Amino acid sequence: MNITLLRRFVAVAEELHFPRAAQNLGIPLASLYSSIDKLEEEVGQPLVTREGETRLTSVGLLLLPEAQREVAAAPPEAKKPVKAGGKAKASKGRGRAPVVKGQPKPYKKRQGR
Repeated sequence: MNITLLRRFVAVAEELHFPRAAQNLGIPLASLYSSIDKLEEEVGQPLVTREGETRLTSVGLLLLPEAQREVAAAPPEAKKPVKAGGKAKASKGRGRAPVVKGQPKPYKKRQGR
């Protein structure tokens, strides 16, 4: 079983609330739902009841201790690199930077009026 799926299952099992578990994991709620669905497909049985109150099924209760052991034994999850900045924005009609104002652009012919 995939360790990421087990981590997400343990988070849901501890919180018993999908939105809080997704927030704690720092992932979108839809991603958490699909991860639990994939894990349920692998196991072949439903692990969590989603109608009304979120609860673990009997199979989920059996899987939880094993999942917790595997998550504890696994190496810590690598942090995703933080992307800095974004796209550079072009100056739209503001002219040139003050340092080079008044100086002709290199290799450009000056236009006559």
